[in-house]
Amino acid sequence: MEEGRVESSNKQACFPGDLAVLDEAVKVLDSSLAQIKWRLKPSTKRRLELDILALSTGMRPVVMVDYGGKMPELQHHLCSLLELCLKLSPVFELLRVMIIQDMIYLIHIKGLAEHVRSTLNSEVKLVFVDLEQEPPQMITEIEKSPLALQLISIQKLFSSIFTHEGIHNLSSSQGTEPMDNSQSTCCQIFYSQSTECIDLSNCMKDSKVTVPTLNGWLLGYPVVYLFSKEHIADAIYNLSTKYLHIFQLSICRNHTLKKESQAEELLSFSVPYDLSTRGSSEKWAESFMAHMRAKWERCAYAWKFLKMEVDECHPQAIVL
Repeated sequence: MEEGRVESSNKQACFPGDLAVLDEAVKVLDSSLAQIKWRLKPSTKRRLELDILALSTGMRPVVMVDYGGKMPELQHHLCSLLELCLKLSPVFELLRVMIIQDMIYLIHIKGLAEHVRSTLNSEVKLVFVDLEQEPPQMITEIEKSPLALQLISIQKLFSSIFTHEGIHNLSSSQGTEPMDNSQSTCCQIFYSQSTECIDLSNCMKDSKVTVPTLNGWLLGYPVVYLFSKEHIADAIYNLSTKYLHIFQLSICRNHTLKKESQAEELLSFSVPYDLSTRGSSEKWAESFMAHMRAKWERCAYAWKFLKMEVDECHPQAIVL
């Protein structure tokens, strides 16, 4: 065992069940940020803290880190931060940095494995919106959508890499180590001391699926926008000219110490207004909220409440 490393059971590493453990992890995060001299704005630091706690408690399988700097410095900071944190707290043991093209994420290995499994088994059903159409339309027959089928192929690829036992064929040597022959063209593991940075930049190499479509599924949204790389301009226009509903899930932390906490955004996503006129009463929205409440109930010790709010957004420029 490495000096200073805290050993833990699989159950504890996967789902910490003690609020004091989470509060201690926040202290470890703060001290590690100071040690690597990563200076973050207070709001950015709170976002990073919330994201890590959401991953560690199973509320989210993946978060996209679009704050705290740009690549490659952001990758270096995240890897250095996890390297220090995992030596001191079991909460960080299953967290990793993942890269897909120019996007960077924090993931929970077992959380992502469960997310992939539940999607492929249709336990969590996705609603697909075709943005190539004017106006955008819900896709009701997935088997007739080439893009949806290509996304499912990518999901199956993820299922072969992320398992409940860990990352498939993970090597302990430093340097760059590809997966087995079937995965070597899409996944590489880069090592920095005791942490791994998972590069899946080539997972969509032979696919027309776009990163925004992949993100819709990967980040746990119930509604996923579908459009091919050849129709990005059409998708931007078709979404930018529409009224949208913004669905926002908010959450509030519990603390072992008595101090006031404010509700913070756990995640948010948009849906064209005409396709979501009933707001949170849409069947898919109710199903999604039930799914998220089930997650919350497993870690209610960590969070005071979970709520969904729906706001209307006027047509405006959209970046995909």
